[in-house]
Amino acid sequence: MAAALLLDVVRDRIRAKHYSYRTEKAYLQWIRRFVRFHRGRHPREMGKGEVERFLTTLATRDHVSASTQNQALAALLFLYREVLSIELPWLDGVVRGKRPVSMPVVLTRHETWAMLGQLNGEPWLIASLLYGSGLRVLECLQIRIKDIDLEYRSITVRDGKGQKDRVVPIAEMLLPHVSTQMDRTRAMFEADRSAGRPGVSLPQALARKYPRASTSWPWQFLFPSPTLCADPYGAGPIRHHLHPQRIQRAVSDAVRRAGITKPATPHTLRHSFATHLLESGADIRTVQELLGHSDVKTTQIYTHVLHRGGTGTRSPLDFLSGALAAPAVKPLVPSRGTPQPSPGNSAGSRLRG
Repeated sequence: MAAALLLDVVRDRIRAKHYSYRTEKAYLQWIRRFVRFHRGRHPREMGKGEVERFLTTLATRDHVSASTQNQALAALLFLYREVLSIELPWLDGVVRGKRPVSMPVVLTRHETWAMLGQLNGEPWLIASLLYGSGLRVLECLQIRIKDIDLEYRSITVRDGKGQKDRVVPIAEMLLPHVSTQMDRTRAMFEADRSAGRPGVSLPQALARKYPRASTSWPWQFLFPSPTLCADPYGAGPIRHHLHPQRIQRAVSDAVRRAGITKPATPHTLRHSFATHLLESGADIRTVQELLGHSDVKTTQIYTHVLHRGGTGTRSPLDFLSGALAAPAVKPLVPSRGTPQPSPGNSAGSRLRG
């Protein structure tokens, strides 16, 4: 089986299992890289040793993160199990990348308000939905008109991470803005129909099952792209949703203009949504359901954020101040008559020594 033919088979198998297009691109990229690493050898001619050598090189030479190495492993396991019908032995010889233990970046309420104040138009509404509904960036951009219920103030997230649906609330203050955005999208939709332009992109199975859905109003994206692009599942052009990079750049610029020093991204707004809900007394199971987490342990990371540092633990210096008289603050500028340190015996020189 030639490499090009192999990739076609992999692509067909991925689509048969209804994996996302992003997963498809990632898996194909890793399989190409695996074949190139072994100088064009066919995966059927290789096995456990070659897979271990490739994954180890990713960690030791390329210094990829643990999550990146795990993605490469998932792609190769899919190739061997689902396409080649080969069960690889336990890969115990792989040098695994170390997964860092890090807390999510969370903005305070004041920082969130200040950052949103630096946005306008569609980026403002999208960022507000990320924070107000706990959405991921792609989940927000992939919202279709049929998934919005203004009367019940809710959005149905379709095919979220892990291929799960869930319902999230729309903030009361965003209802008129979402309605206005729907009107703007309706105007673009009617202009497209009048000009005979193509409809929106649909997953391959739905495009076959409902051939007219792409040009029907309920299936339109809430945030359509202003230009047409190539259909990843077909040959012709389609109307897609806005590109995630547009939102990432807008939020990055807003964070800088707001004077926020934290490394905040659009996903930070989702972290802030969960943390602020827990701060206000929301039940952790409710937050888990709104975020779409399969395991409550994933949601519990936000309880650690609540109790870290100064937000959950008081400094011992605060307890001393209540029991003892506060010490006199020494002046930063020496008073008259106070001997000055010599240049050769300054504090700076002592530190350097």
